[in-house]
Amino acid sequence: MKTLLFIVAVVMTFSGRVVDQKGEAIPYATVYPEIAPEWGTATNNDGYFSFEANLTPDMRVIFSCIGYEKMTVNVERLAVSGDSIRTFVLKEQPIALQETVVAAKKSKQRNKRKQMSTLLHAVYVKLEEEFPDENTKYAVVSDVKMSSADSPWGMEQMIANIVVLPEQGKEGRDSVQFQGRFCKRFFDARKRAQADSILAGQALERMEQKSAPKGAPANMLRRAANAVDSGVVVHEALFAIGNMRYAFEQAMTDTKHWTVSNESEGETVLTHTQRVIRYLGFFKMTFQRHYIVDSHTYAVRRFSEQAEVKVTIPFGIKLNQDQLQMLNLVNMSEQQIEKFRLKRLRGNVQLNTIYQRQDGHVYTQEKNMICNAFIVGSKDVEIPLVIQATQHVTGIETQGVKPFSKNQMTRRLKREIVPVY
Repeated sequence: MKTLLFIVAVVMTFSGRVVDQKGEAIPYATVYPEIAPEWGTATNNDGYFSFEANLTPDMRVIFSCIGYEKMTVNVERLAVSGDSIRTFVLKEQPIALQETVVAAKKSKQRNKRKQMSTLLHAVYVKLEEEFPDENTKYAVVSDVKMSSADSPWGMEQMIANIVVLPEQGKEGRDSVQFQGRFCKRFFDARKRAQADSILAGQALERMEQKSAPKGAPANMLRRAANAVDSGVVVHEALFAIGNMRYAFEQAMTDTKHWTVSNESEGETVLTHTQRVIRYLGFFKMTFQRHYIVDSHTYAVRRFSEQAEVKVTIPFGIKLNQDQLQMLNLVNMSEQQIEKFRLKRLRGNVQLNTIYQRQDGHVYTQEKNMICNAFIVGSKDVEIPLVIQATQHVTGIETQGVKPFSKNQMTRRLKREIVPVY
């Protein structure tokens, strides 16, 4: 007689609290089942979360938040007894490697141009060897959070598929195709009414209709409306920026702007600095790209990019009605909004890319970004904005991957609005 064992998955409510190592709540941390991220949720301002899902005890749940290490636990760890609330602690994960690079001692011997050129060539050969030349499909969970003056007002999570076509883009870069599958917007309940009219798509649709020819047929308007999904653009850009392989290729002959730092644990940091000044000095940008390389094999383990940007607009720009509406989300008064004229922009961007190795090739595992920006208007009205984003790869396909069709990439996603209290 045979005994059959069944693991039955039933719909259950999973809840808990997410905190940092100091015990302080982490708002807008995302919690989702690995097999179905769309079932997940985000923590509220006090770090609490709750979601319903059909899971078995051996399935895994992912905890993620920008600036913290991703944590994966089995479903059974979310089980609680009685009214107790289980607490989950996330460890900090610095976004930029600036502190590490500054602390490292530069190697004077290696900074000689001939030796630098030899080192850069060795790293380049390893990059060409390890990065795949076949089409690759990534499944990702992408979170983008915005805040102002330390007050988060919302986050968007997009579950998507990304196809990377090696060296088929401009200037020999990879072509990145993005297909959104599912999207949620998490808002502080107090910001919901303000954000609905601005971010739910109406403003974008109005602009698209204005840009279409007068008297255009309905199918042309539909095509215009489907040509761009503003939310998708943000998530696609995050995956596409920080193209480490081609940035290295373009800069490797510029040996005088490279420095080397020797690290512990067999790592070496290669840093390239680039300055860009345009339009009579009105636009200034400084890039620093850090390649964290295995000191013995020359394989790149991690990549960090920092950019400082300053833009001056001599006579200022008067924002249109839809753009002015966005200022409502950062707690500007009506009087300030009406008189606002954009005169300066400044900010810095920090980006980390972490890689994984599979079948002898290197693939993206995770991307994290923080942008601290200031918009300066008339009478020196200064608005701080912070954009934080993280993307986790949940699956990789390399066999028989085909490019997306235009319809697959341009289909507009519906946003599920989820109030966070």
